[in-house]
Amino acid sequence: MPSRTRDICPRNIELPLFGSRPARPPIHTSAVYHCDSPEQAQLRLADQEPGYVYQRGKHPNAELLSEKCRQLHRADTALITSSGMAAIALALVACLKQGDHVLISNRLYGETGLIVEREFSRFGIESSQVDLLDLDQLPSEFRENTKLVIAETISNPTLRVVDLAGLADLAHQSGALLMVDNTFASPAVCQPLELGADLVVESMSKIMNGHGDLMLGALCVGKQCDQPLQERLVFANRTWGFSGSPMDCWLAERGLVTLFPRVATASATALRVARELGQHAAVREIVYPGLESHPDHELAKRQFDQANAPSDDSPSCLFGHVLTLQLEGGLETATRFIQSLPEIPFCPSLGEPMTTLSHPASTSHRSLTVANREKLGIFPATIRLSIGLESPEFILEALRNSLADLDF
Repeated sequence: MPSRTRDICPRNIELPLFGSRPARPPIHTSAVYHCDSPEQAQLRLADQEPGYVYQRGKHPNAELLSEKCRQLHRADTALITSSGMAAIALALVACLKQGDHVLISNRLYGETGLIVEREFSRFGIESSQVDLLDLDQLPSEFRENTKLVIAETISNPTLRVVDLAGLADLAHQSGALLMVDNTFASPAVCQPLELGADLVVESMSKIMNGHGDLMLGALCVGKQCDQPLQERLVFANRTWGFSGSPMDCWLAERGLVTLFPRVATASATALRVARELGQHAAVREIVYPGLESHPDHELAKRQFDQANAPSDDSPSCLFGHVLTLQLEGGLETATRFIQSLPEIPFCPSLGEPMTTLSHPASTSHRSLTVANREKLGIFPATIRLSIGLESPEFILEALRNSLADLDF
C-alpha cells in the first residue's frame, strides 16, 4: 500500500469478480498490458503466446469483434481497422508491390478509386477501371502483372450487382485475388467469400453497426488465401497503425447483436417504398435490386442469402436497405426535394437507425466529371435513400409530401 496520498492516484486497484461473468463484454481501454518477463513480452509480440502487450497490435475488444466478423463471413481470418478505407488500404499494402496491376470496377466508391489511382500509383502500382458487369469482355483486361480485382457487391449509388462467382473464377484463372466491398449488403444479405472471393471489406460504420456512432472497418480473408498473405495482413495492420480503438470495437460488437433483424426490417421497408413510389409523376425511375425491373434482379436472387429472408410466405430474399430515386428535373429539383423533407435528413452516409438521404453528385461521386457520372447513371437529380427502422407508412408519407411539392 502506498504510504503517501499522492502515490495512490497512479496505482491500479484490481477488482476481483469472484467467478462472476458479465452478460455483455466489457470495454478494455488499456493501451498497454503488463508482462511477467522479457521472454513473455517477446512471445506475445510475436503471436507465439496468447495475450496482449500494446493496443495497436491487438486488444481484447478488437479480437472479440474480429471473431464475430470471421464467423459471419465464414472466413479464415478477420482483421479490424480504423475505417472501411483503412481496410482497403490494408489489403492494398499487403497484397501489392511495385509493378503490380489492379483491375477496379468503374462503379466503385469514389474514395476507393482515388486511393488506388492517385495514392498507390506513387508506389509504382498500375490500375485500370473496367466494367465488371460484362464478364465476356473482362478476360482481355487482365495483364500478366494483374494481382488484384476490386468490386462491390452492390454498387453505389446505382445498385448494380456483379456476378461474384463468375468474377472470382476469371480472377483466379489469371492468378489474381478478388476483393469485394460488401458494405451495402453486409453479411446479412451476402457472404462473398462463399461465392469465391478472397477478401471482403466491410465499413463497420454503416449497417453492420447500425447506430451511426463509430468509425471502423473489417477485412475478412478467405480460407483459400495462403498463410504468408495472412501473416502480411496481420503484420501490416499492426505496423501501419490501421487498427481500431477498443471503444469503437465494443460499440460495433454491440451493434452486431441486432444486425439481422435490422437488415430484415429495413430491406422489407425498402422494397415496399420502391414498389409504391414507382408510379409517381415526379419520379423518373426507382432503382432497387428487389424490383423485377432491376437489370440484375435474377442474379441478386441467386446470389443473396435467402436463408436470412423474413419468415413469411414470400420466397423473396433480402436485397438491402438502400434504394435510389431518379427524379424528373435537375439539381434545382433535387435541392427542393431535399429541403422540403425535414423528416429524412441529408446525411452523406448510410446504415443509420433513421432513414437518411444522400446526393451522390455532390458527395460520394463529386470527383468525377459530369460525363463520367452520367455514364454511370448518376445525374443532378439522383437521390440515394438509406432506409432505417421507422414504419413504412412514416417514410412513404414523408416522401410523398416532398414529391408533391415538386409540382410535376
